[in-house]
Amino acid sequence: MRRLNELKKTAEQWRSLENRLSDLNELSKLIEGDPALFTEIQKDLDTLTAELDKLEFELAYSGPYDERSAILSIHAGAGGVESQDWAEMLLNMYLRWAEKHDYDAEVLDVSAGDEAGIKSVTVIFRGRYAYGNLRSEHGVHRLIRLSPFDSDHARHTSFALVEVMPEAEADADVEINPEDIKMEAYRSSGAGGQNVQKVSSAVRLTHVPTGTVVTAQTERSQYQNREIAMSLLKARLLKFKIAEQEIERARLKGERISAEWGSQIRSYVLHPYKMVKDHRTDYETGNTTAVLEQGELAPFIDAYLRSQAAG
Repeated sequence: MRRLNELKKTAEQWRSLENRLSDLNELSKLIEGDPALFTEIQKDLDTLTAELDKLEFELAYSGPYDERSAILSIHAGAGGVESQDWAEMLLNMYLRWAEKHDYDAEVLDVSAGDEAGIKSVTVIFRGRYAYGNLRSEHGVHRLIRLSPFDSDHARHTSFALVEVMPEAEADADVEINPEDIKMEAYRSSGAGGQNVQKVSSAVRLTHVPTGTVVTAQTERSQYQNREIAMSLLKARLLKFKIAEQEIERARLKGERISAEWGSQIRSYVLHPYKMVKDHRTDYETGNTTAVLEQGELAPFIDAYLRSQAAG
């Protein structure tokens, strides 16, 4: 409750500064003919803008886990190779975004598609405010395009679910009873020939009380994969904890919250026109190449964070 009151106070300060800034902007237009007075007004404008930027940053990244690294999972929807290819396109988009913003990205677990693409993948993005930025990506992403896998080149719609979780920090966030974990070892999937795994190094962990299942198979050592799987399990249980807290906050405020696992947040249209549109903020761009191939997600993330701060 104390943290909520602090955020409300910061939001009120932000709105007050916005109003003052608007008034000064209007005043500066009226006194452009008086250089001395105009210079004083401009100094006040610069000071207020700096204060506004600081408050806006505090509001945008005000979550208790925003400064942490992020664990992002992509799951292909129904539709076979179409959705699996779309999942891989999303993975490449996020990897390009990470490069642009100096985040270290590491694939923790991946399941290859039947013909192309991927069925699912889990990546950790290490760096300050990785979760604060990427939490804006949680939800269902829709692609509309002429299919490269259809001989008739018909238009197809594909879906993929993106999950974003903060990296859990030791046992301070979640406590796991070792007796509640069931571990299974199996052979990693991958290329054949010399690269085929001859030992069961991949690990599957099941948290029995919640039924949560995580896997890790990218390392050749079973011990390393188990460590990765434990990190994923803690992150998933922390995600459940955050969801419960959000539901409780909404209940106390009298708000209605959707119980759906994911909702459609963004559409990527490549035919009959080109557009990427976020359905939460209405921000859109026609430069689909910049978004999908170059990871130009910053405007979408900024628009989402501003909408959350304003709310």
